[in-house]
Amino acid sequence: MSRYTGPTYKKSRHLGFSILETGKELAKRPYGPGQHGNDKKRGKASEYKLQLMEKQKVRLMYGVNEKQFRLTFEKAAKMKGIQGENFLKLLESRLDNIVYRMGMATTRKAARQIVNHGHIMVNDKKVNIPSYQVKPGDVVAVRESSKDHKAILEALEKINKTVDYVDFDKKKMSGTYVRMPERSELPADIKESMIVEFYNK
Repeated sequence: MSRYTGPTYKKSRHLGFSILETGKELAKRPYGPGQHGNDKKRGKASEYKLQLMEKQKVRLMYGVNEKQFRLTFEKAAKMKGIQGENFLKLLESRLDNIVYRMGMATTRKAARQIVNHGHIMVNDKKVNIPSYQVKPGDVVAVRESSKDHKAILEALEKINKTVDYVDFDKKKMSGTYVRMPERSELPADIKESMIVEFYNK
């Protein structure tokens, strides 16, 4: 399955989850899309459907295709600790996500494009692979030749606060991935254990 490129709001309403993490998609119409989206008479979803929807929530939030998602899950299984939490931490450590978390892009989709186009450096080396795994201590910065990039400048103007596990200098357009996030710092309404159950069947 390829990466989803359809309407984000529609998908968020279908899943009952804010893919953009802003809540805007569900603010006006907190129910499914279509003429039956607000039908409260629908039957209870099966366990499989709930697990599948949980998987889709996370996959769409991080903008990862099915193959990358599965490979990341398998990598998490080889790490020490709780597989579900490790899985989320690996997704959070993707370069496109770190660019987004540092405020150099307003969405993960925009961050992925910025990385793809070669505007980002990791430890003074250009990296144009959105799925690149950033390690704690790595320095992520905008290339010198891209510091007047319109989309990046507009995103930086909107920065209010970055997450605690990244340190970012707005003037230098450079930041450090300080550490992997704690589970408590990631969306509470994600049930990663259901994703583990889905894949381990």
